[in-house]
Amino acid sequence: MEVSPVSHRIIADLLESRTGQQLTEGRKWRIGTALSGVFRRRGISNLDQLVCLLADSNSSGLAQEVVEALLNNETYFFRDRVMFDLLNSKVLPDLAVKRAGTKRISIWSAGCSTGQEALSLAMMIADQPAFWKGWTIDIVGTDVSQKAVETAQRGCYTQFEIQRGLSVNQMLTYFTETPRGWEPAPNLRKMTRFKVRNILEPAPTLQRFDLVLCRNVMLYFDEAKRADAFDRVAESMRDDAWLMLGAGETPVGRTSSFKAAEGNQGLFIRSFTDDRSNRGAA
Repeated sequence: MEVSPVSHRIIADLLESRTGQQLTEGRKWRIGTALSGVFRRRGISNLDQLVCLLADSNSSGLAQEVVEALLNNETYFFRDRVMFDLLNSKVLPDLAVKRAGTKRISIWSAGCSTGQEALSLAMMIADQPAFWKGWTIDIVGTDVSQKAVETAQRGCYTQFEIQRGLSVNQMLTYFTETPRGWEPAPNLRKMTRFKVRNILEPAPTLQRFDLVLCRNVMLYFDEAKRADAFDRVAESMRDDAWLMLGAGETPVGRTSSFKAAEGNQGLFIRSFTDDRSNRGAA
């Protein structure tokens, strides 16, 4: 699809204003493919026509539909399993020691998409019932995509989705096949909840997290927004909390709120220049 500079700029500005993500020249190719469903449903023949419709004052529904289509919600269970192994062998045991007094751990899956990352974390906990007996584990999944969050809240996965990243044993242990699809077991649902949140916005509550997974969420932010996002994430964490990023991502040089965890690529811990004590309960 031929994309005029003006139409590209309008669509890119819409995406950035709603999500913070940039639709750079190098990603222009995605527009036609991503919006093909919108064109079909709305009877739109080209991008210039879409841009004209977006100029209408009553186009808020269409604008949200365009933004949803442009977002990349690619995910699957235990994505980058080596990172989950690291959580299981290092981070969660560390938090178990630190939170032994309260037996409460709060985890934030930022950019949770359709919920597989949060449910993968819940399965790791459920795999060790004796170790975590008596603990309250709260896993909050958030995403800027309303559509993705609704799917996560519904908690129903297709055969294709359930097979991505799970063994047959995990499927049968933690999910039940229903006429609607594969649904997570009650113990997974009890640990997980999902809501819409833009990572660039201030934290809506005083909750502070012990672990934040924010993998590949900031890939398409510019440097200023990326620094902003790291500061927003830091505001939502306890002072001794852990941060896990995607491969190749780092807050180093962008914020003073984090420092790399020695010898563990992708893991970071809070960093301070003062003597602040822990803020709030997790």
